[in-house]
Amino acid sequence: MSIIDVITRRRFSQGLLTGGIAALASRAPAQTKGPKTRVPIVMTAGVSGLVLHEMALAQGYFDDFSIEPDVLTVSDGTKSTAALISGGSDICMWSGFNQLLPAIEKGARLRILAGALSLPSLAIYSRRPEIKSVKDLEGKTLGIGAPGAVLHQMIALMLKKKGIDVASVNFRNVGGNADIFKAVVAGTVDAGPSDVDVFDQQERYGVHALADGLLWKEVPEYTNQASYASVDAIQKRRELLVRTLAAYAKVYRFVSGPESKDAFRRAREKVIGRNEEHEASTQWNWIQANQPYCKDLVLSDDQINLVQNLNVEFRVQTKVLPMSAVADMSVARDALKLLG
Repeated sequence: MSIIDVITRRRFSQGLLTGGIAALASRAPAQTKGPKTRVPIVMTAGVSGLVLHEMALAQGYFDDFSIEPDVLTVSDGTKSTAALISGGSDICMWSGFNQLLPAIEKGARLRILAGALSLPSLAIYSRRPEIKSVKDLEGKTLGIGAPGAVLHQMIALMLKKKGIDVASVNFRNVGGNADIFKAVVAGTVDAGPSDVDVFDQQERYGVHALADGLLWKEVPEYTNQASYASVDAIQKRRELLVRTLAAYAKVYRFVSGPESKDAFRRAREKVIGRNEEHEASTQWNWIQANQPYCKDLVLSDDQINLVQNLNVEFRVQTKVLPMSAVADMSVARDALKLLG
């Protein structure tokens, strides 16, 4: 199966992941701009993000800003938050941030710094022929991740926009995106959201995407992933965070352009350990068509407050916090200055 759900907490400063992820270490040496500074980074271990990281390595973007990423991969945003609070990592490069906001409300000294993946790269799939639209999910079982997590919130937002009572859908926590897709294919759930890399292989897997279940079209206002850091790191290592964001902004811009196709394919092959030409093309074409990455880094107050309001609705946050308490976009703006 082409979708890989990686759950690991191993560091791969030399670029190595296990559990179906191939070695990322071997790459052509890039010309460095000067002595490099180590930056401890945490990120959720999804294939899409790891592909971007490998592309940044291969293109020499970290060398451009004289940084040496030391990456910790974790299974979810809660663990990303924990890595920052403990001081083990300086910055989370990409993760859903709905769990970050209640942590801040409870006293965690963390701030959102930038956007990462703005659009959800997910579609709702089903193998049941009678389920053709989101309306048909009423009374059905939908595979989902943890209650109240990003995926649950996005689906709930979509249902509400379509006038469907969220309580009319039976949510079942079956794990990450890959697990959800497996459950849909096996028929243990009636439907579920999963990644776009199988979007044009629906016949192969015996499933179909719901006509109005393309989340990047139905809930484009929901920011999927962001970058965030501890207040301590912002105060003590701000310049390093600025350079780190600049390096990743370069790869967001590169992958969003037509010249990146071969680099994307090579990076994806290295990350997953095998050549999946069809899936790679599907994913890359989706990126070109939808431009999901936050190339200019800065998130608006409205984007952040949308998630805050959903948190309040889900009762994981008691109130909407002032922007000064949850975000510092000045770091992203300084990073953009380095890009010219």
